[in-house]
Amino acid sequence: MTNRRPYFALTLLSVTACVSAPGGLAAGSTAAPKLLVFITVDALRPDYFTRFAGQLTGGLARLEQGGAFFTNAYQDHAITETAPGHAATMSGRFPVRTGISTNRLGVEDSSSPLLEAQGLGASPFRFRGSTLTDWLTAKDPRTRVLSVSRKDRGAILPIGRSKRPVFWYALNGKFTTSAYYGAALPGWVREFNDRRVPASYAGRDWSLLLPESEYTEADSVGVESQGVRFTFPHIMPRNGDSAAAVLPELPWMDEVTLGFAMHGLHALGLGTGPQTDVLAISLSATDAIGHRYGPDSRELHDQILRLDRALGSFLDSLFKVRNAGSVIIALTADHGMTPFPAVRSFDPNDGAVSVDSRPMLREMSNSLAAAGVPGSGYRYVLGVHYGNGFQFDSGVLQLDGAALGAANINADSLVEKFRAGFLGLPGIARADRIGELARRDTVADHISRRWLHMFEDEQHGALVVTPAPFSAWAATYAMHGTPNDIDARVPIILYGPSFRAGRYSQFARVVDMAPTLASVLRVAPAEKLDGRALSNVIR
Repeated sequence: MTNRRPYFALTLLSVTACVSAPGGLAAGSTAAPKLLVFITVDALRPDYFTRFAGQLTGGLARLEQGGAFFTNAYQDHAITETAPGHAATMSGRFPVRTGISTNRLGVEDSSSPLLEAQGLGASPFRFRGSTLTDWLTAKDPRTRVLSVSRKDRGAILPIGRSKRPVFWYALNGKFTTSAYYGAALPGWVREFNDRRVPASYAGRDWSLLLPESEYTEADSVGVESQGVRFTFPHIMPRNGDSAAAVLPELPWMDEVTLGFAMHGLHALGLGTGPQTDVLAISLSATDAIGHRYGPDSRELHDQILRLDRALGSFLDSLFKVRNAGSVIIALTADHGMTPFPAVRSFDPNDGAVSVDSRPMLREMSNSLAAAGVPGSGYRYVLGVHYGNGFQFDSGVLQLDGAALGAANINADSLVEKFRAGFLGLPGIARADRIGELARRDTVADHISRRWLHMFEDEQHGALVVTPAPFSAWAATYAMHGTPNDIDARVPIILYGPSFRAGRYSQFARVVDMAPTLASVLRVAPAEKLDGRALSNVIR
C-alpha cells in the first residue's frame, strides 16, 4: 500500500537555535524590511561550509553564524540544473508548475535579442505563474526590483515574467539584457560598462589566496580541466578583451557581479523607500570552477575562500549605506555538484562510474531505422541524444509518436526495450515511468518524489533514468543534474532581524523560501505554492 504521509512529517526533527538577533538588533522589530537581498550561489554545496570552516572569515561565515541555517535542505526536484533551480527560488513552486524543466528549455529566445552584445537572445517566455516580486508589487506598486547574474537564466528566472530590470554578463565584457525588457540599456548600466572593469583583470593571474600549506587537496589531478592547465597559477590573458571573455571561468567573475549589483542598488535607490525592494544576485563562478576542476579540487577550495571574502566586502558596503535593521538576506544554491567518478573524493564515491549511454542509444536508433521509423540517424549534440523516433536529454526519454506510428511501432513495448537497455548500463540505478512513480511512497522514496516534481504525466517523458549515487552521465567535466542528494542538497540561510539565528536540522526545500519570505514581508502569494513557510525561524 502506498504511503502518502504529508511533508510535515519530515520536519519534526531537532532544532538548535539562539534567540539573539544578528548585529545586536532588537529581536522584537515589527517594521517590514525595506530591502530583501536574495543570493543564489550556483553549485554551492552545504558541506563547503564545514569543510572550509576555519578559513571562512567573510560573508559566508557572517551569514552562517548570524542567520538561520538549514543544514538539511534541498532543491527537491529531479533535474538539478541551473534553470529549474533558479526558477524555484522566488516562485515557491517546482518545475512541474513553473514550466522550467531543463537548461535547454530555460530562457533561450531568438525573438528577444541582446542589447549591445552578441549571443543568444533570452526571455522568461516559458516561465509560468508568479514570483515573490509580483506579490510585493501587487501590494505596493512602488516596489523596485533588480536582478543580476553572470548567466541569463540566473538573472531572469528568479524574477519570472515581469519586465523588471534584469541584467547578465556578455562575453564582450558588458552587462546586457534583451529586447524583452526594453529597447536600450539604462544609463547607469552603460556607465558601469564604460568602466571596462572586466578588462582590468588582464594579466592578473589566479594564484592561491592562502599559503599552499593551508590546502589539503592535491594540485596534480590530471582529470581536472580535461588534463590541460590544471595546476596553479592559472594565467590570465594579457589583452583586456580576452580577459573579459574568460572571466566567467575565474573567481573574479563574482567580484564583478557583486560590484555591478552594488552600482545598481545605488542607481535605483533600492531600500530607501517605505516599500520593500528586492535585489536578486546570482553568482556563477563556483559552478564554472566546480565543473572544470571538480568539487574536490584545490581550485574549488580557493574559489570558496574568495567567494567568502567577496561576499564579506559586499555586505560591509551594503550595511554602510543601508540600515542592517531594515535588510533581510536569503542565500541558497540552484544545485550541488557530483565529484569526478573514479577519482578519490571527500564523498564516499567508491565504485562510481561515468555512464556512457551513446553506444546503446545509437544501437536503438539503428534498430528503429531498420524497422522503418523515419529520422536522420543517431546524433549527440550539446548533451542531447537524438535518434530515429526518440530524444534523450537530462535523464528523460521522449518518444516521437508520429514517427513511431508511421512504422507501426508499439510505444509501450519500445519503452520496455529502452528500460532494459538503460538498466544494463553500469552506473544506472533505476529507469521509471511517471505513472509508476505516482504509486510509490513519495516520502521515503525521494527519487520518485523529485521526478514527480518535474512532470505530472508521461507527456513530457516516457521514461526517466537515474544514475546510481555519485555516478554521472559521461562528460569531460564534473557534473550535476541527477535526482541524487549530492546534486540536490543545497544550503538555505535566512539572515536579518526577522529570523531566529541558529542551525536547523529539519527537512527544508528551496520552494519553502518564497512563502517564508512572503510571511515576513506580509504579502499574499498570487497562487497555490508547493512550498510552505518555515515559520519556526520567523521572529
